[in-house]
Amino acid sequence: MKLSPTAMRYLVIGGGVYVFELVVIVIAQALGANAPLAVAIGYVLGTSLSFILQKFVTFGDKRTHHKILIPQIIATLVLVLWNMGFSVALAAILNGIVPAVITRTVALAITTIWNFYIYKTRIFKNDDIEPLG
Repeated sequence: MKLSPTAMRYLVIGGGVYVFELVVIVIAQALGANAPLAVAIGYVLGTSLSFILQKFVTFGDKRTHHKILIPQIIATLVLVLWNMGFSVALAAILNGIVPAVITRTVALAITTIWNFYIYKTRIFKNDDIEPLG
């Protein structure tokens, strides 16, 4: 199965943000955070970076007018809260059984699928955007 250029960009950026999140989780735990808190910190920082990169690079959405950007941010925040709740709940359920970085990896694999669909079809959808590549 060949992935579209958009899907490839999404996965490459997602992979980079994933590494960033893992580093944040490890640092947070080294500073005394428990697994759910470490995952939450990594998640917030990672998803903030991800929004910027996915909007401008993956989906080529350069629109920055507040009438476009504010609804995108609100929709993304709703998605982020849902994903964060899912990720932290999974970390809490698996705390002491599975390391936090593994828990986050499993949660990330699950949320990656629904996030791509929602970003592509709802949040960054713009029929006027020229596709990249």
